[in-house]
This record gives sequence, C-alpha cells and structure tokens, in this order.
Amino acid sequence: MTTAVAPRLPGTVAIGWRRVSVELRQFFRDRNSAVFNFAFPMILLVIFGSVFGTQEVAPGITFAQYFVAGMVASGVLYTSFQNLAIAIPLEREDGTLKRLQGLPMPKASYFIGKIATVFVTYFVQVIILVIVGVIFYDIQMPSTALQWFTFVWASVLGLVACTLCGIAFSVVPKTGRGASAVATPIVLVLQFTSGVFFVFTQLPNWMQVFASFFPLKWLAQAMRSVFLPPSAAAGEVAGSFELGLCALMLALWCVIGLVLALLFFRWTPRGSD
Repeated sequence: MTTAVAPRLPGTVAIGWRRVSVELRQFFRDRNSAVFNFAFPMILLVIFGSVFGTQEVAPGITFAQYFVAGMVASGVLYTSFQNLAIAIPLEREDGTLKRLQGLPMPKASYFIGKIATVFVTYFVQVIILVIVGVIFYDIQMPSTALQWFTFVWASVLGLVACTLCGIAFSVVPKTGRGASAVATPIVLVLQFTSGVFFVFTQLPNWMQVFASFFPLKWLAQAMRSVFLPPSAAAGEVAGSFELGLCALMLALWCVIGLVLALLFFRWTPRGSD
C-alpha cells in the first residue's frame, strides 16, 4: 500500500513572483490612480520648469536640470512609500489582506509582489518625466556608463528601501480613509528638506541634518550625480556626491525597512485580533 504524498508548496520567491501579476492587474485596473501616478512628477516638472526652468542654480546648470534629478528621486518615494502607505490600509480595511492571510503565502511573498509593481510603475514614470524634460526643457541625459550605473543602483536601492518602509508604515493609519492624511505630509516634509524643490546647500543647516537621517536625501544626491555634470559636485555639502556613502545609507535603509516590515506589517486592522 502506497502512501499519498502531499504536493509540495512553491517557495517564498515563487509565490512572490506569482503575486506580481495580480498586483499589476489591480494597479492598472484603477485607471485614475495609475494615470495620476505616472503624470504627477511630470506635472510638477511642468509647473516648476515653466516658472524657474531657465534660471541657473550654478554656472551652466539650469533649475530644470537640477529639478529633474529631484523629481526622479521623488518618483521613487511617490510610487513606493506614499502609494503603499495609502493602498495597504485600504486593502486591510476591505478585507483583502485577511483573505490573503488565509492562503499559504508568507509575508515576504506579499512584499515581493509590491516591490515588483513599484518597479514597473517607476520605470514608466521616469520615461514620461524624461521625455517631457528633454522635449520642453532641454534636459541633458546621462552621458557616461558610470552615470547610468549609478542611476540603476540608486533606483533599485531606493525603491526597495522606500517600498519596505511604506509597507511597515501602513500599520500607522487607523483607517484606510485616513491613510492619505497621515502619509502625504511626511512625503512633503521629506521633499522640502531633501533638496527636491530647492538647492540642498541653500537650506538651513538643521534641515540638512534632519534630511540626512532619511533615504530621500541620499537618493536625490545620487541622482544629481546622474543628471548634473561632474563640476556640480563642488556645490554639494561635502564638495562631492559621496556616492559610496549614498549607497551605504540606502542599503542600510533597505535592511531597516525589511526589519520594520516583518515586525509591524499586519494582515488585519489593529484591535481586530
């Protein structure tokens, strides 16, 4: 008599990749949200570029060129931290996460699905932003292999770090409807203090110190090395872009975000256990 062998369940990564297609379908199904996510950085570039675009922040560097680096970095924060900090509480409130909890799916698999969706969204967002910048504001694209390499690793580390932080932060809003009111001010504060809307070295010292504790400052700094000429490094606080330190800080936030997400992410609303 032979004993039936139970089918082996897929691993964490395999389940995560299967989750990716589900997350992408859900994202693009909400057309209004998808369009806004893709268009918002472009809209800000058009507004600020129309007002300040031709002004120079340094010899040979227009505000539009400086601003696009900050908007690419902000795009990471929008598509990852802000969107997830708002969307996950809504999924928790409508019971979606409770249903997923009943499946044999580890938290890490759910995280993989979210991270991959954020990567796709960011990729499309950057393409739109760059096309508008090149056509209307004469934005100069990266011209060296090192700049493109920096763009890739900074994007990957920034997306992973901010996505995991967004997942962890999603436990803070008590309701899905109140999530936007909690997450959006945090994003705005980080933008204003991290050199996105203003030249970073022109900000008060306390703002610079405050921003250095968070990933957006280091991400924006790395992106400036991508979109600005090497001579612009002299205008940074340390007199260089400090790419090694940028990579270290972003990697550190990846670890911090993963730990926080694993510790605090919840399938169900607080107080429902």
